[in-house]
Amino acid sequence: DNKEEYVRLVCQMKMTGAIRKQLAAFLEGFYDIIPRRLIAIFNEQELELLLSGLPDINIEDLKGNTEYHKYTATSLQIVWFWRALRSFDQTDRAKFLQFVTGSSKVPLQGFGALEGMNGAQKFQIHRDDRSTDRLPAAHTCFNQLDLPAYETYDKLRNYLLKAIQECSEGFGFA
Repeated sequence: DNKEEYVRLVCQMKMTGAIRKQLAAFLEGFYDIIPRRLIAIFNEQELELLLSGLPDINIEDLKGNTEYHKYTATSLQIVWFWRALRSFDQTDRAKFLQFVTGSSKVPLQGFGALEGMNGAQKFQIHRDDRSTDRLPAAHTCFNQLDLPAYETYDKLRNYLLKAIQECSEGFGFA
């Protein structure tokens, strides 16, 4: 009956309750440096970028460590995808990385060391055949982008930008 409640409470205890004193001390010191009212306006992704700075995203390294599903490296939409990503400024590239991986950080060893839910997991682009009126979707646990087969470069670029700028909230997908 109460399995979900039990699991939720055990997780809460292990992740916060067991370290409540340490967490309170950390937050007290943190808020002494940066008042709570100044950071309350940021969500967790924005705060990560603020604290860590913009990453240097090597598009060629990402491309070299990408797997394609129902696409090939020479598919028109994939060629457009890499062209669009190269056209993004550093901020939008960081938002893209957050969108597909859940973090704006580039692994120290490069994208070949990208981690997923079950360990090493390359970036993946899956063809989404449902509709070209859909935004791209992401599955952060698998470093996966579901990319519809858009008819034009402009549509692909605009929908990708909209997805990374407006759909970064949520769990695992947008």
